[in-house]
Amino acid sequence: MTKCFSVLPYFVGVIALSLLLPLNVMGENKLTDQQKLKIVYDMYAGYKKDFPGVKDISPKRAMELLKNGKVVFVDSREPAEMKVSMLPHAITREEFLKDPEKYKGKTVVAYCTISYRSGKFAEQMAKQGIPVLNLKGGLLAWVLEGGKVYDSHGETKRIHVYGKEWDYPPEGYESIKFGFFERLF
Repeated sequence: MTKCFSVLPYFVGVIALSLLLPLNVMGENKLTDQQKLKIVYDMYAGYKKDFPGVKDISPKRAMELLKNGKVVFVDSREPAEMKVSMLPHAITREEFLKDPEKYKGKTVVAYCTISYRSGKFAEQMAKQGIPVLNLKGGLLAWVLEGGKVYDSHGETKRIHVYGKEWDYPPEGYESIKFGFFERLF
């Protein structure tokens, strides 16, 4: 019985150290914006396999269309995410679905955090004969490529990254994440 209790502090110490070590060793995310962009595009390439028929558009090309007033962005995220920030002049998926014909003559570009949900949305639209491009790398690639985002007060440096798996905001941006329970419901 004595041996059991003499080993207990070591087990407690190991458990405590394993919980604290990541906090001390890992520190903050020290990746450069270029490294983050590569990670985002690599992640997107993996997701793209779930909607291979969907056509992409790069953030840079979408920015060119925006300058010329030839694009409408469709945000396919949840309202809580949109409240944090959206692409310029973006509309909700619901707003778009009310009258897709209203946007005829413009390039329709769907997006979300990394463009998985928007890829699935674009796939659904294609089945209905409605052309929708998917923003390659989503909101994350947009801001990492130099694009601006807005909230109800104007330009912002906050983006909703959905969860820690996608926490790759550019330097100078604050990332907002859903908590565990928010992601479940």
